[in-house]
Amino acid sequence: MTATTDGSTGATLPPRAAAASETLTTPPAAGVREAAADAVRRATGHLLSRQDTEGWWKGDLETNVTMDAEDLLLRQFLGIRDEDTTRAAALFIRGQQRQDGTWATFHGGPGELSTTIEAYVALRLAGDAPEAPHMAKAAAWVRDRGGIAASRVFTRIWLALFGWWKWEDLPELPPELICFPRWAPLNIYDFGCWARQTIVPLTIVSAKRPVRPAPFPLDELHTDPGRPVPPKPLAPAMSWDGAFQRLDKALRAYRRVAPKALRRAAMNAAARWIVERQENDGCWGGIQPPAVYSIIALHLLGYDLRHPVMRAGLESLDRYAVWREDGARMIEACQSPVWDTCLATIALADAGLPADHPQLVKAADWMLGEQVVRPGDWSVRRPGLIPGGWAFEFHNDNYPDIDDTAEVILALRRVRHHDPERLERAVARGVRWEFGMQSRNGAWGAFDVDNTSPFPNRLPFCDFGEVIDPPSADVTAHVVEMLAFEGLAHDPRTRRGIAWLLAEQEPDGSWFGRWGVNYVYGTGSVVPALVAAGLPGSHPAIRRAVAWLESVQNDDGGWGEDLRSYQDARKWSGRGASTASQTAWALMALLAAGEKDSGAVERGVAWLAATQREDGSWDEPYFTGTGFPWDFSINYHLYRQVFPLTALGRYVHGEPVPGRAAGANHPAGKSGEPLAEAQGG
Repeated sequence: MTATTDGSTGATLPPRAAAASETLTTPPAAGVREAAADAVRRATGHLLSRQDTEGWWKGDLETNVTMDAEDLLLRQFLGIRDEDTTRAAALFIRGQQRQDGTWATFHGGPGELSTTIEAYVALRLAGDAPEAPHMAKAAAWVRDRGGIAASRVFTRIWLALFGWWKWEDLPELPPELICFPRWAPLNIYDFGCWARQTIVPLTIVSAKRPVRPAPFPLDELHTDPGRPVPPKPLAPAMSWDGAFQRLDKALRAYRRVAPKALRRAAMNAAARWIVERQENDGCWGGIQPPAVYSIIALHLLGYDLRHPVMRAGLESLDRYAVWREDGARMIEACQSPVWDTCLATIALADAGLPADHPQLVKAADWMLGEQVVRPGDWSVRRPGLIPGGWAFEFHNDNYPDIDDTAEVILALRRVRHHDPERLERAVARGVRWEFGMQSRNGAWGAFDVDNTSPFPNRLPFCDFGEVIDPPSADVTAHVVEMLAFEGLAHDPRTRRGIAWLLAEQEPDGSWFGRWGVNYVYGTGSVVPALVAAGLPGSHPAIRRAVAWLESVQNDDGGWGEDLRSYQDARKWSGRGASTASQTAWALMALLAAGEKDSGAVERGVAWLAATQREDGSWDEPYFTGTGFPWDFSINYHLYRQVFPLTALGRYVHGEPVPGRAAGANHPAGKSGEPLAEAQGG
């Protein structure tokens, strides 16, 4: 079904029968199986052809044009913007503009104010005249939505760097935050790692309040240029918003009297914190936003652009650029080689590739070399835990994540490696680390333990998306699935995770998806995990999930879910144009639940087979991944390849069996036994 967009979050709900492709007539079962086998063969060949010679896979990671706009603004701030880079970035940004003059944060989504402002400013830097039709249309839309004053704090920080907004009209972010003890509310470790890496350098920027000469005015983006900051009443003092607004007023007063020695010491401590966390390739956390702000902060403290830290940081930013055939330059927010490689390995193995296939062995070799064996920020709350996780990116030893670690272990277990003892040591270390990162409630977050403080999201400064890392159903499911495959389904710690998952099921039978869109992803993650851990297909929770998936299947046989389900679950849950990745997630759940011969599965498999391209790939313009639900969406370009192949492979070759993975010396484990303790729900 096709999601309509009218420039508002209240878009018209697509009718179930309006399909992304023509409604398919499902062939007889034998024909479906034959089509699926052929699709598996072609998809396997395509995916194998995309492996790097070092053993990894990496698809483009597409987000939105704020990455490209902020890259240009950074270069303007540092005085290093060049015409070739500007021209290529502007070409990409113009190509993403909607017909109404705005820019969205995901394909088919509504125009978004802050994104539109940043894109507009970037095109002004590139020389686009404000009178040009595409620019005038964007500016008018911005004014209609409240102008710059209504944009998010991060957008106004970028504008303040050039005097387009006053620093005095931004929330305070004092560098003394770095001095808060770890037990104190709002210490830096109360924030999720992505927010922490961004906020620490921004405390320096906030304290320094730099202003570079503006190359042009932006009066056309204000509702009233003579009064750019309309008055805004404080929220009631007894409300959370009111309390934190008054805290911000107190911090403004503190700024005027802050002891200079203390402020200087705090900024120096923040600088040391930043430099200590720079990775070997020059990046910070393997993601672009912290790198941008860290470079600005260190430059303000006197780091010359030729300083090794700065030079390495700037060089790392260039590696986020994807140059397209038309000359456009897209900036990735981060890169996903570990994630893509483990998912590709699982897909190929489940599609029937021999466990000792040279390309699978090469992938395993590369993954084994990526294991993180030194402490990171996660050690603050787990100081005695031996490292052993895997990160998402090429270089990110400070922030291995629980989701990648679970999937890497599942991938390694599918490979018959030439050094089984090395693989066993790596897996054992990873499993131990995963158990150690379990939160108090029995579930798992992505990067930290018990990162659930209610305060960070309340700060006036934190209006850019999720800033904490609480446990999620999808991450917890992947850990539980991995532990089941390790023969640990009956371990008390695994059972706590299972109990948490059962308690988190939505009344309609689905599960919320934190890192993928949305209820289809959550359900597609949880059902295979619960079945792997021993819940029978007849368990009430599994039957409710099956019923929900069948109820939201599109008339064309596929599944899809629009990102608007994060804003209005009642209207959009499980609703959207059919996509290859989301159809695969639904099929993975249904197959795990024993529904292989059902009409829903046959129609879904037929849709995947019919929409496959001649080269064995699938097309998927829709964004099915998330960084922050709704606020920051991701189109993982390899999702459209690995997940359909996984689902079709399991349809053709059967489900993987816990405790019987292909890797040598896999520990024996019981499989398929119901967990009596988890029969509720």
